[in-house]
Amino acid sequence: MSDGPNITRIAAAIGDPARAEMLTALMAGRALTATELARHAGITKQTGSTHLRRLLDAKLVAMHAQGRHRYFAIANEDVAQLLERMTGVAADHSVDRIKTGPNDPALRKARICYDHLAGELAVALFARFSSERWLNVAPSALTLTPAGIAPLATFGVDVERLKSQHRPMCRACMDWSERRPHLAGALGAAILARLLEQGWAKRIGDSRAIVFKPRGERAIQQAFGISR
Repeated sequence: MSDGPNITRIAAAIGDPARAEMLTALMAGRALTATELARHAGITKQTGSTHLRRLLDAKLVAMHAQGRHRYFAIANEDVAQLLERMTGVAADHSVDRIKTGPNDPALRKARICYDHLAGELAVALFARFSSERWLNVAPSALTLTPAGIAPLATFGVDVERLKSQHRPMCRACMDWSERRPHLAGALGAAILARLLEQGWAKRIGDSRAIVFKPRGERAIQQAFGISR
């Protein structure tokens, strides 16, 4: 018998095509109902409820009650990072090459990964933070340095408020399309929230893709000195 936790239960829960579709839909960061998730997976609501129970039992999703409604979301950031990494592995090992469609360039440039920004722009942001020593990139942890506070404040992110949250300030999340890290954690979520609140970027329907307005892309480039 192997040492350590048994991964087969988690792997089996993710491995079903319908459940994988549900999890992919939830990676857009929105909480969805059982009916909406069943529609995404192309199955009936009754069948979808069975799959959701399996995902709940595996602690891959969490359920939130609001009145008579029940909403489902990715359970936590660890699950989101696992799914992002698996997407990258799947892209590398796909028998059929990814067919470039209208949404592919948009997804690769900027998209939502659970609650933070992913894609080309997010990877460029992480690289900039690292090169300027605004982030201390160590094998054991990723931390924001004092030098990084000023540019974040200019951008409108309140670092002191983020310190009070019960989650890591910074986490590196491997970007499935770029194969380099982007910024997750409370700071990554705050940067994305700022972009959306200011109207500098917007979501495309229920897709994970995000489209930047010219002034929004200029704002993030100027605030952090990103050259593109």
